[in-house]
Amino acid sequence: MKKWMLLIAVSLLLAACGSEPDGPPVSGFTYTDQHGEEFSSSELEGKVWIADFIFTNCDTVCPPMTYKMADIQSTLKEQGLEAEIVSFSVDPEVDTPDKLAEFLAQFTEDDSNWHMLTGYGQEEIETFAREEFQSLVNKPEDADQVLHGVTFYVMDQEGRIFSEYNFTEEGVVGKITDDVEALQ
Repeated sequence: MKKWMLLIAVSLLLAACGSEPDGPPVSGFTYTDQHGEEFSSSELEGKVWIADFIFTNCDTVCPPMTYKMADIQSTLKEQGLEAEIVSFSVDPEVDTPDKLAEFLAQFTEDDSNWHMLTGYGQEEIETFAREEFQSLVNKPEDADQVLHGVTFYVMDQEGRIFSEYNFTEEGVVGKITDDVEALQ
């Protein structure tokens, strides 16, 4: 009897630990990357990717978020793990491809798997963030700062959220690296 109870308890515990995505995939999109080229969600099909929301004129959380994402990128590369990184600008009317490229160059020399996206309107990114990631994005009128979430989203090969972490969470680099490895 004790063996059965132990087996059931362990099974339930393991099931609870899984990060099986259960939501729908992110809707398709086609935007402009930091090279001024079209980038589409179809280029992410079958790939693990990590998403966040940032803007170049941010004077609070975006630089440390992008530094942390660069750390994730470096750690993944060191461990031989592949993942794309997609940073959606929450200030698209200011964030031109050139500005995004300059911003990214402050954090990494390798943008081969990092796609900084713009090329949409403010209302569109606010709706996209809310509907696809359940994340707040809001640029008050006459403001140069944008209110937005500080979450990193690990996306599975079907474009579904596998896990999400606040960028300040202790051990976030290792947690995301573990998730990417689990998905491969």
